[in-house]
Amino acid sequence: MSGKRSIFEEVGAAPQTGRQAPAGGVIDKGKRGARRGIRAWLMVLFALVMVMIAVGGLTRLTDSGLSITEWKPLTGAMPPMTEADWTAEFEKYKAIPEFQIQNKWMELSDFKAIYWWEWGHRQLGRVIGLIWAVGFLGFLVARAIPVGWTGRLIWIGALGGAQGAVGWWMVSSGLKGTMLDVASYRLATHLGLAFVILGFIAWYVFLLGREERDLMQARRGREGKLWGLSTGWLHLAFVQILLGALVAGIDAGRSYTDWPLMGGQVFPPDPFMLEPVWKNFFENPGLVQFIHRCVGYLLLAFGIMVFVKGRKSAHAGTRAAFNAAFIALLAQVCLGIYTVLTAAPWQVAIVHQVLAVVVWVLILRARFLSGYPVATSIRGAGK
Repeated sequence: MSGKRSIFEEVGAAPQTGRQAPAGGVIDKGKRGARRGIRAWLMVLFALVMVMIAVGGLTRLTDSGLSITEWKPLTGAMPPMTEADWTAEFEKYKAIPEFQIQNKWMELSDFKAIYWWEWGHRQLGRVIGLIWAVGFLGFLVARAIPVGWTGRLIWIGALGGAQGAVGWWMVSSGLKGTMLDVASYRLATHLGLAFVILGFIAWYVFLLGREERDLMQARRGREGKLWGLSTGWLHLAFVQILLGALVAGIDAGRSYTDWPLMGGQVFPPDPFMLEPVWKNFFENPGLVQFIHRCVGYLLLAFGIMVFVKGRKSAHAGTRAAFNAAFIALLAQVCLGIYTVLTAAPWQVAIVHQVLAVVVWVLILRARFLSGYPVATSIRGAGK
């Protein structure tokens, strides 16, 4: 029989009966798994994908993407080891339009410089795939994956595998005909899928950062309007990222270097000079840059509206998340203008691409906190 308890004893304190107070709740029992370990593993993957996007951007900016003309997912991990191997690789490169039309001046030493960029990009992809496979199989064998998470983790791996195939599909477009670069719409698909992968990993990291019972309780406090607005903001940002890839794919960022006008006028000259007309939306530098600019203005205007709404959130963490996302977007718009005015030097262009990743993830985080707000006490301290 338990002893008497003081009326001043703190509610919820375990009675002094010699028995251990129950730990955790029924919701978490059997579902927790290795949440911290899986979250840490996903954070490593997230960091590597961010680096992969940056290296991919540098590979494009250094015109290195077509230096390896074959797709060998396994045997291609080994670079040329002898002078004969290097000569053989260089001969393959000499057979493609980029060399024959644009880079006939190259010597073997010049080829090696661009080869290493593309090899490093592909090698990093292999490392990411290996880390995913080892981590997933390790958690699976240890039966440490929380209930409902196996499919999600497989999905990340499947997207990574698809990205490798899309990468080769992109590269193959520049190996024939008169193409001097990869097809811009294939580049946009490749970069877009990278952002999708990054988005899923980030979302899972957010989810694993809190216990299941906390998420279930937080879901009841979802701020519906903010959730909808941030969802629209995220989608519009994704469209702008795809348009940025189109700009990069045809070097449209260097076609007009004045702002806010283009060539001294609002609408660029000869916006529909290509036949058929639809090709202008993908391959006409002036029109592609004009569309990218206009969607940037629209994204900023929509961002201001979401920012104002976000500041009215009842939760301090949610307000801070929307503030951070808007500040990053504002910085990205300013950097985009500077990139145009400076004719997109590679140092500026790569920072512009990396900042796009930051904007994307911060908008995603704001969306997450509008859907799963962190409750705040009356005194303002987070629970």
